[in-house]
Amino acid sequence: MAGDSETLIRDRDENTNVIRQPFLIGVSGGTASGKSSVCEKIMELLGQDKIDHRQRKVAILSQDSFYRVLTPEQKAKASKGQFNFDHPDAFDNELIMQTLRRILQGETVQIPVYDFVTHSRKDEFVTVYPADVVLFEGILMFYSQDIRELFQMKLFVDTDADTRLSRRVLRDISDRGRELEQVLAQYITFVKPAFEEFCLPTKKYADVIIPRGADNVVAINLIVQHIQDILNGGPTKRHNGCTNGHSAPLRQRRPSESSSRPH
Repeated sequence: MAGDSETLIRDRDENTNVIRQPFLIGVSGGTASGKSSVCEKIMELLGQDKIDHRQRKVAILSQDSFYRVLTPEQKAKASKGQFNFDHPDAFDNELIMQTLRRILQGETVQIPVYDFVTHSRKDEFVTVYPADVVLFEGILMFYSQDIRELFQMKLFVDTDADTRLSRRVLRDISDRGRELEQVLAQYITFVKPAFEEFCLPTKKYADVIIPRGADNVVAINLIVQHIQDILNGGPTKRHNGCTNGHSAPLRQRRPSESSSRPH
């Protein structure tokens, strides 16, 4: 990764001069599968949620922050539930790549804030400071090969479709001011087909599959232990993360396994 080495995160052990990049973990899965809950649970178990943002060793980003700025025509469709927010083209992948590269260079980054009520970016930003481990969650985190290959570990949260639908309905009605009829119509027209076409096929790229999301205590504890080893083990541990390949639940791929080509 290009960049001034002085900007990279330095090892927290003051007795060494080793420079290391943050360990990137991608977290994917269908809408309302529990991706954010998994990330928050990991932060909680690592004790990172109680630490000031500037001092955290683990940071969380969401793909939802990187929705493209809509044209007036697209915004009009979105207000009627007729815009496909689950399609790959709905996301600003160039900005995601730019942000991830800056994170890998140890820089502080400004993350846009998306307003799902007005379907637009707010004028404010969220500051993410350099961290040793970065969790980046989103429905299509593994769809783009360029983005996918930046992750040293890839998690897929696998939750029952009925559970995801019920969560989506409750969330969109309570948090985003949508009507039930509009939520269901959007789910049938856009969300479900997009999941089957774009999200579900990327499950094969996951190194670890987490059934039942944040309720899977065993899976999350294993991931937390792995992250703790990374935080404590120094830069050599960072290269032991998983790479592209097929996986079964909670199984790292064998070196002999090869990945499928991207979309």
